[in-house]
Amino acid sequence: MAVSPTHEVTQLLKAWTAGDQKALGKLTPLVYEQLHRVAQHYMAGQRPGHTLQTTALVNEVYLRLVDCGKVNWQDRAHFFAMSARLMRRILTDFARSRNYQKRGAGAAQITLDEGLVVAPEKDADIMALDKALTDFAVLYPRQSQVVELRFFGGLEVEEVAEALKISPVTVKRDWRFAKAWLLRAMDGDTRAEAS
Repeated sequence: MAVSPTHEVTQLLKAWTAGDQKALGKLTPLVYEQLHRVAQHYMAGQRPGHTLQTTALVNEVYLRLVDCGKVNWQDRAHFFAMSARLMRRILTDFARSRNYQKRGAGAAQITLDEGLVVAPEKDADIMALDKALTDFAVLYPRQSQVVELRFFGGLEVEEVAEALKISPVTVKRDWRFAKAWLLRAMDGDTRAEAS
């Protein structure tokens, strides 16, 4: 009987956790494409001609995951949740760095790749989203996890439900609630900055 890709990833993650370096070699092609799709999905909202290179973002996430030491990977969903968190941090840190430079701080700019390009106005959007998500997570931790897994992790409703041990109906309800809350929060930030 063939092992499903989801279970194969979980088995390879557990083997890698146990110290099997060959498992990492087998795992890489299985997760790399999914990470690339997640990054591409996230970057689809960027202005044409001014997009962050998805490959650079995926490579940075992957390098950080490999270097993060011994993580006790639970399953595929845990891996992609962690990847989503790292992607969010990388994008937010990059946006902050660009804003810091824009204000003439004089610090050396740190980029993910020489060819990395982000539209300047999108930096503020990324930082506003990060602030809203941080505030949201304090008030609604489970719903925040749903957002990370769906938006940054690119997981489907059923995968999020499995990862969080909740029903798909709850995931959909949490997702609708989170989107509405975050839009209001970001709209409030925008109005506050304009005044």
